[in-house]
Formats: sequence, structure tokens, C-alpha cells
Amino acid sequence: MALRSIATGTVSFGMVSIPVKLYSATQASAAISFNLLHKKDGSRLKQQYTCQTCNEKVERDDMVKGYEFAKDQYVMLSPEELSALEEKSTQTIEISEFIPIDKIDPIYFEKPYFLGPDKGGDKAYTLLATTLENTGKAALARYAARGKQYLVLLRPKQGRLVMQQLMYADEVRSWEEVDVPKVEVKEAELKLAAQLVEATSNPAFEPEKYQDDVRTRVKELIDKKVAGQEITSAPAEQGKAQIIDIMEALKASLAKRAGGGDAGTAAASEERRPAKRKDDAAPAAAAAVATAAVAVAAAGAAGAAAARAPKKKASKK
Repeated sequence: MALRSIATGTVSFGMVSIPVKLYSATQASAAISFNLLHKKDGSRLKQQYTCQTCNEKVERDDMVKGYEFAKDQYVMLSPEELSALEEKSTQTIEISEFIPIDKIDPIYFEKPYFLGPDKGGDKAYTLLATTLENTGKAALARYAARGKQYLVLLRPKQGRLVMQQLMYADEVRSWEEVDVPKVEVKEAELKLAAQLVEATSNPAFEPEKYQDDVRTRVKELIDKKVAGQEITSAPAEQGKAQIIDIMEALKASLAKRAGGGDAGTAAASEERRPAKRKDDAAPAAAAAVATAAVAVAAAGAAGAAAARAPKKKASKK
């Protein structure tokens, strides 16, 4: 089923203009929304605004917007004053510059839109999308709509263009505000961590493998209540044992990956496992390598610990 466009616009750079259509790249319907009800009779509640000074109910026509410039001090702005400051919606996506895609931090990414060619823009659209893909670059542009000015990024994807709405620089907090103490990471820890990463790696991003489990449970509960079924609470899950030592945690994780389960049940699960086929040789070999790596690392750690332990003096008779 073809998507329906939500707006039209024009991509402009230099003397080139490309008529385009905008499409929503995501759907908000995936979220489950609730209404507030009166617990007593189940009636829906109506939101009301009350003045904190005179305790009177305030209608929408009597409301104005105000900016708090100091504690409990506001400057009021009329709708006419705010309307005069709004950006005029020209529907033009004006490209300012082209930058390498790999230089753009995804932390700036906000809402994505698909761009498709409008009438007469097929060739210019394909030319821009192909050029961006071949050069590994994206176009940084300004886009005015609904009285606001947006910073957007046009990036190529499979011969098409995605318009990614971006956050402005002052909307992104500095990572330097996060306190990260300096600690020493040992070479053995790095090697074990790298082995765990490789054992759990996937060469491709497959988002269809994952789903929102909480949303699924909520939807199932709603369906049961609508059907009038009796609801029983599921038992709480037991928390996992906490492993403080990083080396022990890495070894346990690798052992679990190699054995296909918890380290303590690896031997039991191996007995129940059917005979391996020839095409299972590669995964089996990889698991054997991982298991051997764990054993070597464990032996090395044990040897190092023994070497550091103080020797007992011989007792005199």
C-alpha cells in the first residue's frame, strides 16, 4: 500500500529546484494512549484551568502566553505579537552545505520523513540521491513549516532521500557534563570483552527481530479486559545474581554463549542436544574456540593470582 504524502515542498540548491512530496517515516499509532477517567463512575474527565491567585476557572479566551524571566515574574505576549515573529512557510528546503555522513553524530537526529519526487522532479531527484550516495555525503538544509524554522538533513537511502529533522546545537547537552572517572583497563579484560562482542555480533541491523514487550503485554491485558476474562497477576521475575568482578563476568558471559545457556547447566544441556550436522561444524568450532579462550583466560588469571600471593614461611620445629 502506497504512502500518502502529508505536504509538498521544493528542494533548492544553487539554481536547481526539485519539487518533492513529504511522507511520514514513522507512525505514532504504535503507542497505546489512555484517557483519564473518574474512578467512581468511569466517566471521562475534562481538563480545566484555575487561576492560582483568585481561584477562578479560566476559559481559553481569557488565556495569554507568558515567559517567566525571573521567579514568579512573567512578561505577557499577545497572539498578534507571536504571529508576527513566526517564520513564513515557504515549503522550501534550502540546502546550505554538503557534509560527510559519517561526521554527523546521531545524537542530533530527531524526526525522520521520506522525500519522494513530485511532478517534473523525477530526474533531478534521482540525480541528487545518487550523487549523495556516491560521494558519501548528506545535505544540510533549512526548512520552514507551521511557523517554525527547522534544521534538516537530506541523506540518501537505496536511491531515495530521507529528510531527517535535527536538533539545534543548544538543544543537545554536552557529554562533558557526565562524570566518567578514569580507570585502568587491563589487556586481558579487553581481549575477553572483544571475544564476547564477536560472539554476539550480527553483520546486519535487523529491527524486525525485536518488539516492544511492554506494549504487547499491555495490549494483551486490554484485550482480556474487553473480552471480560479474569485477570491474574504473573509472578515477579527473580533478579539475576550480581557479579562484581569484571573478569568473572566476562568469563561467565563467554561460557554461557559457548554452552548455549548458563555455565552451570551447559553440561546438562549438551547431553540433551541432538547430533550435530555437517553444516553445524562452523558454529560448533566457534563455540569450542570461545570455551578454550575462557579456560585459557581462567588459567592465566589463576596463575597470576598464585604468583601474587605471599609465600608462607616454613615453621620451625
